[in-house]
Amino acid sequence: MNHSTFFREVADRIECDTVRAEALSLAVFEELCDRLTVREVEQAEAQMDSHLKSMWRALDRPARQVRRVHAGQFIGEVRKMAGLSDDLEAERAVCAVFAALQRLFGSPSGQDGEAGHILSQLPKDLRRLWLKADRLSRVGAKNR
Repeated sequence: MNHSTFFREVADRIECDTVRAEALSLAVFEELCDRLTVREVEQAEAQMDSHLKSMWRALDRPARQVRRVHAGQFIGEVRKMAGLSDDLEAERAVCAVFAALQRLFGSPSGQDGEAGHILSQLPKDLRRLWLKADRLSRVGAKNR
């Protein structure tokens, strides 16, 4: 999946334009990368096109420590970074980006291959969000 397809998928899921989808993706990428080991960030990056790679690593810091935060804080950080109005809107954005990442990694369920490796590094409540991402982001779009 190339970056255009990725952003279009995110945009379709949360009913926004692709420019906004790209900005939301960057916010989620930053928060997600902070929660993964350097090795896992590199393995995920290897499956991305050059534009997604540059975004994935844009804010990565050498010698950083893995930050173990839970879903509420993750969603709150994305909300602040992306300038979203509330946590529900941020959760929908997170789910849309998670679902697009899972498809990028060839695992719509979020449990296989690279998606499964990412899943294994998340705290339990963030794992639940990762696993429900496809369903939650589509339901949110249908209810608007």
